[in-house]
Amino acid sequence: MRRADRLFQIIQILRRSRGPITADKVAEELETSKRTVYRDIATLMGQRVPIRGEAGMGYVLDQGFDLPPLMLTPDEIEAAVLGAQWVIGRGDPALARAAEDLIAKIAAAVPERLRPYALEPTSRVPPAWMTEPDRVDMAQVRLAIRGGRKIHLKYRDEQERPTERLIWPITVGYMQTVRLLIGWCELRQDFRSFRTDRVEEAAFLEDRYPERPATLRAKWRASMPNRPPPPRPAPVTAA
Repeated sequence: MRRADRLFQIIQILRRSRGPITADKVAEELETSKRTVYRDIATLMGQRVPIRGEAGMGYVLDQGFDLPPLMLTPDEIEAAVLGAQWVIGRGDPALARAAEDLIAKIAAAVPERLRPYALEPTSRVPPAWMTEPDRVDMAQVRLAIRGGRKIHLKYRDEQERPTERLIWPITVGYMQTVRLLIGWCELRQDFRSFRTDRVEEAAFLEDRYPERPATLRAKWRASMPNRPPPPRPAPVTAA
C-alpha cells in the first residue's frame, strides 16, 4: 500500500471507531508494523489533522474533520445505513469494512441533528445465518470485473463433479446465504453462474476479454428469460 493511501486509511479507521483505537489495531487492519502507524499518525498530526491521543492509550479523530454536511433526508440516511448493515453481515471482509466506513462517513458528514439516523437507525438487518464462506478472493474478483480480465476456475458443481472453466467475469450476485460469480464461459459459449463456496482454485489472469464489462452485462441481462407474471387471485363469490 502506498503511504498516501495508508494515511487516508488511518483517517478512515479513526473516523469509524466509536472510541480510542490503538496503534496495534490499526497496524493489524493495515497489515503493517506498529512503528509505521506511529510515524504515520505523527505525520497526520503535523499536517493538522485533529487526532488526539498517545502511544499505548489509543487515538481519536475529532468529529467534523474534512467532510462538509451532506444534504440528505432522514429516510435517505436510513436507507443507506440499512443497505450498509446488510453488506456488513453478508459481504466479504473488504466490502464489510467499506460498509462500516460508509456509515462512519455519513455520521461524520451530516448535520448534528441528523446524526442519530446514522448511528441509531430505526431499521435493522437480521443476523446472517448459515452463510457459506467464499473460497475465492472476492476483492480480486471485483478487480477482475472492473478491469475486464479473465479468470480461470477449478470448480465443483452441485453433484461434486470437478470442472475447469475460463470465464469473462461480469458481476457478483449476493444471495441470502451464497454468492454467485456470473460471467461468460468460454467452454459453454454462454453465460454461467458459479457459487463462490464451490470454487476450488482461481487464477486471475492479465488477459482482457474482448468486450467491455458493461456491454457484456447488458447482453447477460437481455439473455435472461422474462419472469412469468404472478398468478391472479381467484375471484371471490358471494355465498
